[in-house]
Parts: sequence; structure tokens; C-alpha cells
Amino acid sequence: MAKPIAPIPHKGGIAPSFVGLPQGDWPLILDFLIHRFPHVAADDICGRLLRGEVVDEVGNPYRVDSPYRAGTVLWYYRPQPEPLTVPFAEHILYQDEVLLVVDKPHFLPVAPVGRYALENLQTRLRLRLNNPEITPLHRLDKETAGVILFCQKAEHRHAYHGLFESRQIQKTYEAIAGFRAELSFPCVHRSRIEYRDDAFTVQEVAGEANSETAIELLERRGDYAHYRLAPHTGRKHQLRVHLAGLGIPIVNDAWYPELMPDKGNDFSSPLQLLARAIEFVDPVTGEARRFESQRELAWPT
Repeated sequence: MAKPIAPIPHKGGIAPSFVGLPQGDWPLILDFLIHRFPHVAADDICGRLLRGEVVDEVGNPYRVDSPYRAGTVLWYYRPQPEPLTVPFAEHILYQDEVLLVVDKPHFLPVAPVGRYALENLQTRLRLRLNNPEITPLHRLDKETAGVILFCQKAEHRHAYHGLFESRQIQKTYEAIAGFRAELSFPCVHRSRIEYRDDAFTVQEVAGEANSETAIELLERRGDYAHYRLAPHTGRKHQLRVHLAGLGIPIVNDAWYPELMPDKGNDFSSPLQLLARAIEFVDPVTGEARRFESQRELAWPT
């Protein structure tokens, strides 16, 4: 179903969640919620209803004795897990009425997820600029720093998304990674990337290539090197997988080539991958745009 209009506002930069009520024989809304959320204690659900924290499509609170009405919608705020604070600041590189360009730090997710439901770039920007419509226009891993685009007005998102779908945006990355003398640069690495069955990571497999990255050597220091990376496709974790596949994994990569334990609150070893620059013709203004990160990568000591 298409997302309906919320009758309650964003809370702390987080949008409310909704559930459509299907056909069923639940006498009360309470009975449905206990069935729908088996992992939540019934007493907790009762408490939320008593506190007026679950509302109908026009914002009226449900009660513990409210009858079930199929075909309607209920709204609520998801309980937030214990937040994880990221002690690094983002920097706004450019801002107008439509476009927002940000230099993201390492470790900060772009959008709300898990322990980062409040500590993420989208929420920070919505609160900082008092604009609940701010939405990212593309992905950037939590571990990756650098340039990312946001749209400030919902009606213009489609125009920018079209640039990415038609590959009319040029993105340049930099990485500090291993060095192998037998590899020749510049080169173009192509492979087939598929999701793993046993983890959230991806892997290179045999088959027709669906990913492509141009790799250029900028500088070498002993066993490590500084590379410029130009992805021609946008597969999940593509740059990390490609460099690991070449035997030159990115410094401090906890996922490739081997999945390591979650770093948790340890911010001492950032992944040395940076979204350095992004270039495109603005679909709203027609202007040629180029934005560049002011951050620098760190060589291993």
C-alpha cells in the first residue's frame, strides 16, 4: 500500500510508523497488536495504549477497549534502542532551497537504523535545519566518509534519482589499501557481485560481470598505497569487495575479506575509504555541479 499521510509529527527527527489493519476476527485493537507484535510483552502494549501512544488515521488515541476496525491504519512511534553516540561532526559543503551537500564523517550512518535511530546523518540534518523532508539521494556506508547529497524538498527527489538511475553522476573515491607489486595500474576491475546466504555482506562469484571499478595508483608507501577509485556501477560494498578481491583490502576494513566482530564503541580504526568528489548537471537548475570532500585519509603507522 502507498504510505498514507501521518496524523502525528516527526519526533526527534524520526518519522512515525504505521500498520494497516487487515481483515481479521480480533475483537479489540489490543488483541490485534498482541498478535502482530509477538516479541513485545502484552503489558507493554497495554501501557502504550493507556498512555495514548497509538493513534488512528486522524490522530485520535486508541484505548485498551477500542474495537478492531479492518481497513484502517494505526500510527505509533517505534521504541528506540539505547543510542550509540558518534563523536564526529558532519560539515555542510553546500546548501540551497533544494539541494544539500554534506561531508560525512566515518562511523555515522546516513539514515536511522538500530542503535543509530537518533544518531545518524539524516536525523542530525533534519533537527539542525528544522526540515523533516530532508532525505538522502544515494547510499554511503556507515564506515565510509565523504560527500553525500540530500534533497530538501520531496517534490524534487525524483529528478535527482533519475541522474543516478541513468548514471549521469560521476563519483570519485579514494582509499588507503594494501599494495601488490604484481598488479598493474591503472586498471579496470570487473566481477559479478552477489549477496551471501550466511551474512549481510556480499561476495564475488563466477558469472557475467555486474560491477565495474576503475582503479588508479596515486602513491605508494611500503606495503600500502593510496588509490583513486571510479565506480561505473553502484553495487553494495563494491569498492571494498573489489579491492579485497585483488588482494589489497582497504585498511581497517572489518568486513572484507573476512567478517570481523562489530567495532561497537571503538572509533579508533576508521575504514580508510573516502567519497572524495561528486559531479553532475543539476536537473533542477541546469548548472554544472562539483563538490569535493575536505577530509583526508590516514596512512597506517
